[in-house]
Amino acid sequence: MSEDEQLEMLINQTLNGAISTIPDHMENIEKNKELLKIEDAKEFVYGMIIGMAFGMSSALITTQKGIPTEEDQLKIREIIYKNVDDIRDKIFK
Repeated sequence: MSEDEQLEMLINQTLNGAISTIPDHMENIEKNKELLKIEDAKEFVYGMIIGMAFGMSSALITTQKGIPTEEDQLKIREIIYKNVDDIRDKIFK
């Protein structure tokens, strides 16, 4: 398995972990919508999941290779963006 394939596999695992938290986040955000001053809980959770995916993927690369290069960041973005429709489907279903 090439380094790029390994990286994509790890980022996908990270993304799947973030996606698996959607139901819990939806429940929590809906309950605390007023306190958090959120108008659209689904859009808020969508932003959280995308942010988690970027943050955790960057942290993963940092522990393996050091600070992610611009190329690493582009790869992370491409992989996450490939999954945007799936993420939105899980949140907005």
